[in-house]
Amino acid sequence: MEQQKLRELLETLHHELEHVESVDETTGRVLCSLKEDLSRFSDEPCSVDIAGDEPLMERMQDAVGHFETDHPKLSMAIQHVLDSLARMGL
Repeated sequence: MEQQKLRELLETLHHELEHVESVDETTGRVLCSLKEDLSRFSDEPCSVDIAGDEPLMERMQDAVGHFETDHPKLSMAIQHVLDSLARMGL
């Protein structure tokens, strides 16, 4: 059940990432990094060692703060993914 919820949250996050329009250089780098991370585990979340990929989790946490003001929906979507991963024990 939790994996299905994670897949749905990843789809929502992917959708939000695709709809960010106005970006500065820093935001562009954060977006690019998130898109790469998302592509690594969106199809098969269990095949990626998310728990062992501390930099990934840190990048996602940093992105929540980065997008909080200008892109709150994106920030919320990232936080929901992080919450789901935490509930899965990752």
